[in-house]
Amino acid sequence: KHCTGETDQKPQTRAGFLQYSHQITLDPNTVNEYLSLSEENRRVTVMGQTQNYPDHPDRFSDWPQVLSRESLTGRCYWEVERRGVLEVAVVYKDIKRKGTSDESLFGLNDKSWDLDCMNNSFWHNCHESSVPGPVSSRIGVYLDHTAGILSFYISSDKLIHLHTFKTTFTEPLFAGFGLNYGSSVCLCGV
Repeated sequence: KHCTGETDQKPQTRAGFLQYSHQITLDPNTVNEYLSLSEENRRVTVMGQTQNYPDHPDRFSDWPQVLSRESLTGRCYWEVERRGVLEVAVVYKDIKRKGTSDESLFGLNDKSWDLDCMNNSFWHNCHESSVPGPVSSRIGVYLDHTAGILSFYISSDKLIHLHTFKTTFTEPLFAGFGLNYGSSVCLCGV
C-alpha cells in the first residue's frame, strides 16, 4: 500500500497532516529477538530475555530494531507514542540486518534517517544535527517521498516542528524503530 501521492505544499496544521495519515504495522520478520510485538503488530517493547522467533534473513540480529511491514512512498503522516528511550527512523529496505557495524544501526549509514529521542538529535550517514528538546512522548512524522522531505514534530494540541531533512529518496522507505532497555513504542491510530 502506498501513501497519498499528491504534490501540494506541505501542510501547516495537524489537521492538514492527518489527510495523509497512514496506518502502519510492524514486520515480525524484522524484529530483533529482544523485542516483543503486540496489539496486532502496532506496539513493540524491549524484553529482558530473548523471544523465540524463527530465523529470517530480514531479522535484525544484533541491534534492538524493527521495521514496518508497509513501504512508504508519496506523502505519508503517522504518529507514535513512546515510553522510554528510542529512535524513530525511516529506512531503505536493503539496510544491513546482521552484525553490529554502523551499516546496520539507524542513522549511521546512507540507508537510514533517524530521530534520536534520548540525545535530542537527528542522524543520517554518521552526521548529527541538534534537535530542540526535550522530545515529547508523542511524535509525528511526515514524509513526502517525491519531494524528498522528512519532518519530525511533537504532536500535542498543535504540532511543534523538531527537524526537517531534505534529500532525494531513491527507493521506497520503511518506518523503523530502535529501542533501549525499558522502552516501548506504539503506532497511534490517527
